[in-house]
Amino acid sequence: MALDERAFFTERPETRQGRYQCPKCRRTGDYTIRWVRRAKKDRLPPGADERDRARFAKLRDYLLRLDDEVTCKTCGRKFEIPSQHSLMFVDQLAGLPNEEDLEREIAAASGETGPAPESKPPLPARFTRKSSGWK
Repeated sequence: MALDERAFFTERPETRQGRYQCPKCRRTGDYTIRWVRRAKKDRLPPGADERDRARFAKLRDYLLRLDDEVTCKTCGRKFEIPSQHSLMFVDQLAGLPNEEDLEREIAAASGETGPAPESKPPLPARFTRKSSGWK
């Protein structure tokens, strides 16, 4: 009889930050998401047959997302996390750059030296004059 997949892995809970946009208020925020890291054991468990040996050779470490929805920090509504990232292999995560590095790299490629300060037009005199009070 074939072994269960969990016999090949050690499970460890983990939390990671994720940036998601609320579909109701359209605000983007960072949320703490619960994951389970399944790391492949260093040796085959006892009682494994040839099919289990072949399966064990192909296995990789991965992260499995536990949270399916989060509560918006602004409006308080619950919304679903997009499901395309519910399982991620650990070896694919290792080479990913962080967001600050990506922003710097994009700015350098586009020829921008930094964020240009926005110059606002001066306020009209009627808004800057001292008020004479109620009449």
